[in-house]
Amino acid sequence: MSADWPSDWYASPSAWISIIWVMWLLSWLAASVWTRRNAARAGAREWPSLIVTAIGFYFVLAPRTPLFGPEWDFGAPLMWAMAALVLAGGVFAWWARIHLGAYWSGTVTRKEGHRIIDTGPYALVRHPIYTGLILAGAATAFTRGHFASLVGAVLLALGFWLKARLEEKFLSVDLGEEYAAYRKRVPMLVPFAPR
Repeated sequence: MSADWPSDWYASPSAWISIIWVMWLLSWLAASVWTRRNAARAGAREWPSLIVTAIGFYFVLAPRTPLFGPEWDFGAPLMWAMAALVLAGGVFAWWARIHLGAYWSGTVTRKEGHRIIDTGPYALVRHPIYTGLILAGAATAFTRGHFASLVGAVLLALGFWLKARLEEKFLSVDLGEEYAAYRKRVPMLVPFAPR
């Protein structure tokens, strides 16, 4: 190992948070080929949510600088708890991705033969992938230790909320009353939220 790299890097919660995000991203990209053909796409209507989400991720992951306001540090137990939440969010998103199967898409689309998936994580929330990523992003922001990271977490949640709203409008056209009933039955992003 080089002199700049600590020999006990693997004992750091921050290192594990980075590892979790990298592994999640690589596996997500590798699985992106597993999807059905698109029947329709939202196109440019999706850009606002993508821009807000990207800015949110940037601020969540931004390095500490005085420009970003006061900084804080937490003890190891709280940092490990946040690492566990990042892992839980990533696992929840993957559970949803696997459960959705070939109906998944990285953009707002309607797939050929699209139907409502309302089992597994989709029985808890209508957009469990976003729920998992919001949880992981918020826990990561908390560990970053500066105000801008918290602003990033809020923007990340806003971006996913905007995208979820667009998806719902898009899917309601094709899935009609059945989707309306699903929306009444299951909360959008927060499990067990009052309806």
